[in-house]
Amino acid sequence: MNTATQQHIQQNEKIPMSQKIVFGIGMLANQLFPAALGIFMVILVQSLGMSPILWSLIFFIPKLIDAVTDPLMGYISDHTVSRWGKRRPYVFIGAIISGASFVMMWQLSADNTEMYNFYYFLAWSCVFWIGMTIFSVPYVAMGYEMSSDFHERTRLMAVAQWIGQWAWVLAPWLWIVLYDPTWFESATEGARYLSLWVGGVCMILALVPAIFCDSVAGVEADNQDDDASLMDTIRDFGRGIVITLSNKPFQKICIATFLIFNAFQTVAAFSWFIIVYYMNGGDTAQAGVWPTLFGSVGALCTCFLVIPIVNWMAQNYGKRFTFLLSQSISLLGYILFWWCFSPEKPWMIFIPLPLFAFGIGGLFTIMMSMTADICDLDELKTGERREGTFGAIYWWMVKLGAAFAGGAAGLILSVIGFDQTVAVQSEETLELLRLAYIVIPCVGTLVAIFVMRNYDLDEARAYEIREQLNARKSA
Repeated sequence: MNTATQQHIQQNEKIPMSQKIVFGIGMLANQLFPAALGIFMVILVQSLGMSPILWSLIFFIPKLIDAVTDPLMGYISDHTVSRWGKRRPYVFIGAIISGASFVMMWQLSADNTEMYNFYYFLAWSCVFWIGMTIFSVPYVAMGYEMSSDFHERTRLMAVAQWIGQWAWVLAPWLWIVLYDPTWFESATEGARYLSLWVGGVCMILALVPAIFCDSVAGVEADNQDDDASLMDTIRDFGRGIVITLSNKPFQKICIATFLIFNAFQTVAAFSWFIIVYYMNGGDTAQAGVWPTLFGSVGALCTCFLVIPIVNWMAQNYGKRFTFLLSQSISLLGYILFWWCFSPEKPWMIFIPLPLFAFGIGGLFTIMMSMTADICDLDELKTGERREGTFGAIYWWMVKLGAAFAGGAAGLILSVIGFDQTVAVQSEETLELLRLAYIVIPCVGTLVAIFVMRNYDLDEARAYEIREQLNARKSA
């Protein structure tokens, strides 16, 4: 493709900044829900005395449901015809279900039995994650549809991720409120009350793209068959899943995302326990704001350092190179934590954060843009658009990674001898906890780098694909 053609595509695929912000507000909701949930989940072990095994099951079981609902939601939104477009009705409905079920999920009490709290939470957790599927799968597909330009997609995802990262800046402060006796008599009481605010705010944020993201409003399904029977629909659904999963570049992206996000979530699950039990002897009050500052400063590093650098690098050196370099930098951050989790010098926890932040910040800025490119490649090969299906499977891998991390975290806590009933853990337990914190993410990241080393859907090929698609449509 010549330069003039590229410039023509770029000029016609510019997304107004207002629409980037509207889409990004949805990303804030998409990340604030799980960020707040991760903070609240500590209560199940710390305040309600739930065993690590039951805790791990709460992470894992809803993801088994996601294995079916995510691809199904992608297929449904891809084939929807409505006056409001393919995606917006589902984003609207999913926002309401997620917000309401988040509130209900945390109406727990220490007076209930452990098993009652487990089953109650598990039931509402399943409803919550179904609501998140209805919201997030069509929402992510919106982003894939907003531009066909190689670099504009990266800029869109950079803006969205920048806004979304504020969820990880704000959410850790919930720790302070939950465990401050001047606010609430117990963290459990705090969760019941704060869930009203978190669920309500997140629901409002999630409704913004459904109402105001007009760049994709009115887009209709181009592969809808009104005369298809139920069996035809089922076969078409299965065929679409098989075709999507057989896409080689997409396989690499999914595997790498699963490994890296799994690593990140393992870190997220362990950091609170390390800061409280290793650095502060199990004294939550003594730990004070350190867990909160750890999470917030890491997210700020992502916002103001990682995302701008990754966005610039991707446009100048390519998405694959940027991904490989950002993940390599994160490895150094993980390793430094062995020395920087220091009981004597707690401020040292901030030293690795700018390096560590390149992992998750680089991942989603680049990978979501790459997935949009892959949708074009799939259309060229099959003649169909499957943004919803690609988005569903991609985000299912994200949630599967979170599930494995949460489940693994609970199992690891149990295996290393963590006892939630005592404040002071054994020296061996704490050393193994710190080792797991570093080794598991490093291994996952190294394997992800290996998987992506020969990813070949670069800028030149992406513009060539777009030119062929435009020629096909104009023929």
